[in-house]
Amino acid sequence: MGATPWSYFVAYESDVEAALEKLRTRVFESGEYQGSEMNPASPEEAVANMEADGTASILDMMSVSDSPGMCSICPLRSDKLESLFGTTQPTREMIEANLDYYEDIDRGEGIYIVAYRDGKPSEYFFAGYSFD
Repeated sequence: MGATPWSYFVAYESDVEAALEKLRTRVFESGEYQGSEMNPASPEEAVANMEADGTASILDMMSVSDSPGMCSICPLRSDKLESLFGTTQPTREMIEANLDYYEDIDRGEGIYIVAYRDGKPSEYFFAGYSFD
């Protein structure tokens, strides 16, 4: 079985860690992840229930990091943004039209991109792969 890609857009706020936690809560409460039928009491329990497979969702991402790592989200490098989108301030439409950022994501890892509208940050885009 191969890794499953996942992605989400959320409203921009100055603290990416707060945005990540709000998204994790929203996904947990919606039940839109593998293992939701087990009715876990928390996102952490949902992840633990799925063991090595993970939830194939943002729930598997526990922290924000400066560089790629297991169970963490890191910013997509500015040189990669420039290469993919021709700018370091891509719009949501640009991000949705070019999925090549997945080439730089390993299983169990994630990235985030700030999406811009009218030259200002408007959303975070989180993307990653499940463990298996």
